[in-house]
Amino acid sequence: MSPHEPEIPQAPAPPDRAAGALLLCRAEPEAVGPVARLLRERMLLARAGPRWSVLVPEGKPWLHGGEPVGRVLTGWATALAVGAPWPVLALWWDADHGGCILAAGFRRPVGYEWLANGTPVGEAEAMRALAARLGLDPVLDLQSLDGLTKPDSDADARARLLGLLAVLTRAGVALPAGLTPGEPADRLREAARARTDAQPLEWSGWRHAVRAELDAVERGSLGPWLPWAGTPRARALALAQVTAGLPLTAWGVHRRSGGWITAGALLVAHGALGLAYDLMRPRD
Repeated sequence: MSPHEPEIPQAPAPPDRAAGALLLCRAEPEAVGPVARLLRERMLLARAGPRWSVLVPEGKPWLHGGEPVGRVLTGWATALAVGAPWPVLALWWDADHGGCILAAGFRRPVGYEWLANGTPVGEAEAMRALAARLGLDPVLDLQSLDGLTKPDSDADARARLLGLLAVLTRAGVALPAGLTPGEPADRLREAARARTDAQPLEWSGWRHAVRAELDAVERGSLGPWLPWAGTPRARALALAQVTAGLPLTAWGVHRRSGGWITAGALLVAHGALGLAYDLMRPRD
């Protein structure tokens, strides 16, 4: 370049390229897999401690759909939780924020958020709800979580998420090596792929989804749902999922929110699978 030619500035990388996310499910991988496939997103599934699993997104829809990573993860966590009898905790971060979202059943999701420098911007009540819904110690664990809602000039958003994970270790969470909050999505994906026990999840059509779901029910890996199979209670739950999912999908379309569209569609799909199981199971 000539010394008289002006230097052309390089365009900064989009801030969301530094974004990443992890989905922690309080269930065995065998139970999580059939439900997570219904998200129709490519993910890697691995064990994350006794009775815990972790989902690592392979794609980065927040780069293409116009939605921030936190909103995408809210939709995914909600979709997974309403389609299963176990809670889902999403950890997410980008160049400007970091946060967590807990979804459990039909309850309204609760979440907390920090700015990149660690400044709390959530409500302390959310942490109390998180502790209660995960069954954490109401004294020691809640005291640790409460500390994450206080100002701390030495703790950035990454440190806050690591502090949250430290509390969750007492509930059995043990993330595999390399799956660390604050890392870019590409690095998380490579770390997950390097594990021999990581299971890739892809959408393979409704026939495979129904078969996998029925197999999971027969094995009992869907936990508390198995005793209801074929009963009026199970049919009522499936119908409630379909009934709730349709307006949720319509609301997501109205708001142009891909995350909530996914949540509504998964709720409808899981309810339909429950009805399909009821119709296909052998009768006495």
